[in-house]
Amino acid sequence: MHTRTFEANGQRLEAIVDGPDDGDLVILLHGFPESGDAWHRQVPALAGAGLHVMAPHQRGYAGSSKPATVFDYRLGLLALDVVGLADAAGASRFSVVGHDWGAVVAWHLATTQAARLKRVVVLNGPHPGTVGMHAMRHPTQFLRSWYIGAFQIPVVPELLLRAGGHAWLRRAMEDSARPGALPQDLLQRYQAQWVQPGALTAMLNWYRALAFDPPTPARPIDLPVTILWGEQDRFLDRGLADAALALCRQGELVPFPNATHWLHHEEPDEVNRQLLKALA
Repeated sequence: MHTRTFEANGQRLEAIVDGPDDGDLVILLHGFPESGDAWHRQVPALAGAGLHVMAPHQRGYAGSSKPATVFDYRLGLLALDVVGLADAAGASRFSVVGHDWGAVVAWHLATTQAARLKRVVVLNGPHPGTVGMHAMRHPTQFLRSWYIGAFQIPVVPELLLRAGGHAWLRRAMEDSARPGALPQDLLQRYQAQWVQPGALTAMLNWYRALAFDPPTPARPIDLPVTILWGEQDRFLDRGLADAALALCRQGELVPFPNATHWLHHEEPDEVNRQLLKALA
């Protein structure tokens, strides 16, 4: 694995790359508050199977561009970043894997850029067009998502997340994962990325931009879609996976009964097996 910098959609995006250049392209999209390093257990497995793998630090994260305004983090722009990476790699069509916020971007791509995609794999991330209706029917999801409202406040969340060497971010990840699932060296790498100027505000702006972007249409998806879902997720209930699956004409849901939101760290071997099954 090595890191390259690409110009995509007017942004400078760093990406971890591996695998043969002439292999089928698969782009791995991380969530909050991780980076492309989240896929350190998946990149070698996919590359070893002959896939051309890119795991970008999405805009606002790590060494990638951190535009200044909230409007720069609208979902449509985040999706075009991914298309721009595929263009930079010379791929007319590609597959996408997304976790958490990366899954939201993947769903948006599947809905709006289907002609560019081959296959989609989602790990614990809701289709943005189904969240509102699901939350109205299941009010407990509002309680699980309390932090989204808190992140809308300017300045204060940055101060709280920065306090004590980003103690809240680390604790939120570790407490919601299985014990020992998140390696300490990975958390230290994240912390080094979180301290970069403008990083926390950029990461939070993904949430703040929700108010300025229309929801992704909840229309049928014809692409092959695999949903991997850790059922012990503290933030997202299983019903969100079912709601997203209902939109997929070629969909498969693979539950991980003992995994949490961080299933790619907790059960990497089985996640890799399912990724290869879906993408090969």
